[in-house]
Amino acid sequence: MKKWLLILMGFCLIPILVQAKHHAAKETHNWPHLRGPNANGLVDKGNPPVEWSEDTNIRWKAKIPGTGYATPIIWGDKIFVQTAVKTDKTVEVAQTARKKLPTHIYQFKLLALDRKSGDVVWEKTVNEAVPHEGTHKTANYAATSGVTDGEHLYAFYGSWGLYCFDFDGNLKWDKDFGDMRVAGSFGEGSSPTIHGNTLIINWDHQGASFIVALDKRTGEEIWRTARPERTTWVTPIVVEHKGTQQIIVGASGKTRSYDLKTGDVLWECAGLGSNVIPTALYADGIVYVTSGHRDPAMLAISLDKAKGDITGTNAVLWTVTGNKTPYVASPLLSGNNIYSMRKTSNILFCFNAKTGETVFGPVRLQGVNPIYSPLVGTGDRIYLAGLSGKTFVIKNGSEFEVLAENTLDEGTGASPVIVGDELYLRGSEHLYCIAAN
Repeated sequence: MKKWLLILMGFCLIPILVQAKHHAAKETHNWPHLRGPNANGLVDKGNPPVEWSEDTNIRWKAKIPGTGYATPIIWGDKIFVQTAVKTDKTVEVAQTARKKLPTHIYQFKLLALDRKSGDVVWEKTVNEAVPHEGTHKTANYAATSGVTDGEHLYAFYGSWGLYCFDFDGNLKWDKDFGDMRVAGSFGEGSSPTIHGNTLIINWDHQGASFIVALDKRTGEEIWRTARPERTTWVTPIVVEHKGTQQIIVGASGKTRSYDLKTGDVLWECAGLGSNVIPTALYADGIVYVTSGHRDPAMLAISLDKAKGDITGTNAVLWTVTGNKTPYVASPLLSGNNIYSMRKTSNILFCFNAKTGETVFGPVRLQGVNPIYSPLVGTGDRIYLAGLSGKTFVIKNGSEFEVLAENTLDEGTGASPVIVGDELYLRGSEHLYCIAAN
């Protein structure tokens, strides 16, 4: 009898142990998504250095082949980095009068690095191809980031495919969505989002745009919904409000919410400018969407009131206009403050999340522009990294205060990554692990 009782108790403990394992994984503050563990750039706990240089507080510096703005994805002892390597191989391509097309073959690679040392654990070439169009002069062919659920890494390269790997580097499945035709040949940038067993890809371009949900286990499509949109570079987020799981995607035409289960549009709202890039934010039943190109704006939308077309209704709680919002860098929401760059410049604003009123700004962060990297932070500080190689650390609060100005030899367009007491910056040639020596 005692034997069977012990066996029964063992089975009862299994779910508890599994839950404890996942809880422990979250407590280590992995970085599973472009925007981090909370999909908003803010970490619950973390104490990385405030100051560093090429000679100070650099635990290791790992050479990364090729180029990329793909944010490093971290889980446990592994760091996953996507990159595009330009080879010496060329092919003949019929050039047009309007734009010069690439002729070099690129290798699209996925690297797994050891988090403690920065050493490469394994490396995979997932595709070799001549890009079908060019990129912006400040962009590259590996600007889309992957995502992980803690068991598999879903490496997304846009036009060059989606690949599901286990953490040992074994390919489980892959999927090709065709060639994306980007406005102005500016390059691709939207990254996937994962929720439960569902992987979401947004595919806005100069062709037939769509949003698609995949079964993360097989890559099979669950649903696909057409989107009447031109090119955006928006990464979707998933929020749960009053029992409904919604996918929020900003856009030049209309920001839309989709039912996670069916792909049906729950609500939509116009009001952003063109070329929408920043990822939406969510807290306390309110969604914040923004754009910074033509007719730049930031909108706060109440999900309690959002149903159907809410353009111009009281579901839009407030709107910020007047050239104060970011073109590329996703803003950061912390408490009642939204930290936001102006366009790609070094001008910072802080807005009240409840009212949209300016808390402080415009403030100039000298020498940090242009800024493409999403803003990230902890409970007491915000990190703002630029392509110039400089990163500002400012106080997380309603009064502007610079805590440090740090300079490295390489700038970054990827998101800074905070994992516990470590900060990771992906430079133009290296991945830096910044930690107290």
